Amino acid sequence: MLTLEALILRQDDFQLTADWSVPPGERIALIGPSGAGKSTLLMAIAGFFPAAAGRILWQGDDLADTAPGDRPLTMLFQDQNLFPHLTLAQNLGLGLSPTLRLTAAQKTQIAQTLQQVGLAGMEARKPAQLSGGQQGRAALARALLRARPVLLLDEPFAALGPALKSEMLDLLDEVASATGAAVLMVTHDPADAKRFASKTVLVADGVARAPVPTDQLFSNPPQVLSDYLG
Repeated sequence: MLTLEALILRQDDFQLTADWSVPPGERIALIGPSGAGKSTLLMAIAGFFPAAAGRILWQGDDLADTAPGDRPLTMLFQDQNLFPHLTLAQNLGLGLSPTLRLTAAQKTQIAQTLQQVGLAGMEARKPAQLSGGQQGRAALARALLRARPVLLLDEPFAALGPALKSEMLDLLDEVASATGAAVLMVTHDPADAKRFASKTVLVADGVARAPVPTDQLFSNPPQVLSDYLG
């Protein structure tokens, strides 16, 4: 279980608090006004932003001294985390070995995973040779390979059209189901939350509120969410 225990994030005049837990396999959307701290919260969980107070716990252990690469999670950013100078197979290989010294079995695993996400035969392509949807598939393929118990997504499909975004959300659902990962996904689109997340966190006014059922939140939104949604 991932636990944010009396967590306080602070930078200049910005402050965000959070105090809740994420059970294994839970799917949670984070929504709220721009600048409210959604991405900052993910960065803190991933180890890229220090907590001013409180703790981030995994299975009861404090992650404060755990380097980002050693945390039990995978994080996808809007740029899909793909290195432009590496082939698709190499980009995925980084999820298995930072040195890219891959065994034959690992290379086979990469090929099988690419087939699973609809990218069979594209191992030698570089990110610039892939469409936006294909890049999204590649990023999810690496998350599938890493099979970490927590998956953080910072609007990775924001630049995609509605149909392709829906397709990526369905693939994300498949990846989460296959790995059993708990998912926290930042989005500005209520439709994304309703399609994928069983619960949603409202981030506004300096607080990341505890997750509540997604349908319940949007059927009876607090004023700050109504103002944001218009």
